[in-house]
Amino acid sequence: MLRIKRVERWRPLALILGGVCLSLASLTHAAEPTGFSGARAFEDLKHLVSFGPRPSGSPALIQTRQWLIHELRGAGAQVEEDSFLANTPIGSIPMTNLIARFRGSRRETVIVAGHYDTKRFDEFRFVGANDGGSSAALLVELARLLGARRNALNYWLVFFDGEEAIRDWSATDSVYGSRHLVEKLSSSGELSRIQALILVDMIADAHLRIPHEYHSTPWLSDLVFGVAQRLGYGKYFVNSQQAIDDDHMPFISAGVSAVDLIDFDYGPNNSYWHSAQDTLDHCSPLSLNIVGRVVAAALVELEKSPRKN
Repeated sequence: MLRIKRVERWRPLALILGGVCLSLASLTHAAEPTGFSGARAFEDLKHLVSFGPRPSGSPALIQTRQWLIHELRGAGAQVEEDSFLANTPIGSIPMTNLIARFRGSRRETVIVAGHYDTKRFDEFRFVGANDGGSSAALLVELARLLGARRNALNYWLVFFDGEEAIRDWSATDSVYGSRHLVEKLSSSGELSRIQALILVDMIADAHLRIPHEYHSTPWLSDLVFGVAQRLGYGKYFVNSQQAIDDDHMPFISAGVSAVDLIDFDYGPNNSYWHSAQDTLDHCSPLSLNIVGRVVAAALVELEKSPRKN
């Protein structure tokens, strides 16, 4: 039975573009190099997949977390393990968000986030190359970029645990890590420092197609998609709209500007999503390169033109 974790709603803004297979020629359109390497990110994705299925609370996710911490610290990040006990339909499960911090010269903080857990399945082996692996791989490579430069803004790269529902997606059985972090930041008063959140999810699909996410903050979504157009990636960041329930929603509900970059059209009729077919051979380093370059360039725009929530 298909498990729907996100509610979809299409609201076409113009002609909806079909999926386009990526080619090396697509990289020649980008006029603004950022230092982001999709090839390195894909090697990280291979490493993440090698841990196997990574549901919350599993030994494989603990091993994944240890490897991520090693890579992030090697990139110069200050890493915090934000651990908590999640109340789930099958009982309490220990979960841990990873927060990799890069200090800037200003007070404002921008978060780039994704999840690193995978959905748990008993009936087949689910390694989550795209759904869980791709976001974590992009963040690791982005850490290398941020660690090698001086930053005006403070940056947090957040690896959410518990994005996936333990059983069936609902308001209480989903996005455990992002809900926890918003509560924590609200209690400490730090939430007011968050200028923006850019969420990446399922962004390594070899047939990349990212629509405007319906709930995302308009000014931030327009900024990111404007950057994509300028870099020559308009056929991958498309002029259509889709509503997705994801890790950005707790932040939006708390008043933080957020955008979700997600390709929720994975395989024929989305058949690779939450299936044994979510594997490396259906992912592409070029997709990681495109999304990584767009995110990196969007951060530069945010540093030039900071905007309050």
